[in-house]
Amino acid sequence: MTNATSSHLTDVSSQPSTTDISETLRFTTEGNIGILTLDRPAKRNALDDATVAALGEFFRTPPEVSAIVLTTVGDHFCAGLDLSEMAERDAVAGLHHSRGWHKTMGMITESEIPVVAVLQGGVIGGGLELATAAHLRVAEDSAYFALPEGKRGLFVGGGASVRVPRLIGLSRVQDMMLTGRKFDAAEAEAIGLVNYRVPVGDGLAKAKELAASIASNSPVTNYAITQTLPRIVESGRDEGYMMESLMASVAQSSTEAKDLMRSFLDGSGPKVNK
Repeated sequence: MTNATSSHLTDVSSQPSTTDISETLRFTTEGNIGILTLDRPAKRNALDDATVAALGEFFRTPPEVSAIVLTTVGDHFCAGLDLSEMAERDAVAGLHHSRGWHKTMGMITESEIPVVAVLQGGVIGGGLELATAAHLRVAEDSAYFALPEGKRGLFVGGGASVRVPRLIGLSRVQDMMLTGRKFDAAEAEAIGLVNYRVPVGDGLAKAKELAASIASNSPVTNYAITQTLPRIVESGRDEGYMMESLMASVAQSSTEAKDLMRSFLDGSGPKVNK
């Protein structure tokens, strides 16, 4: 929990600072919030091997921030895998390529730092795999979602067959893959594929708002939510209860938890309102 814990102390008034991660990725810090931007609009932000590798390396040792906003440049979030790199790939190379994607997407999902993705335009194939690797998703009204691999003689390889059914169910994913069905932003919100839907152009502001809220939490609680909660969901009932008890005891013992509880009890902390 080193990154999350130390980032709690970051000066939120510090000036934004931008670093180039690779030719297609840049990272900007705004106080204790980070903004990771995929900048490949000429390719509709399709993911080439170099970009996937850079994403993995970034999340392997992320900067010390309390929340990350994942965004892209242009009209589309991500058109998926860069198909131009597939032409000469044999079966063994394809297997290793898929496993490389799994590793990168897993690093995003298992990041101790919560990740909020901003989605606009096409969120297609590998783009949907990238989006569902994030912890929260904000869709602008322009967003649409598809898994067209089945219509191209392909099968998903970046984790969609595992992550997307857990969000929207097996039958809907089979529909997307068998028929090429697309979901627009309103449909995606209704079926639970995205968490929030906002007007075109408002996605980044909403994601920053959510990131600021996340950053105000105890870092121990955020760690529990990103690391322990998914394992509880995937475990048996009794094992889940035990993990919950252990994590609850750790979380309530943190200094931040005690400060937040005191502010709630004295009336100065945030309230749950209608």
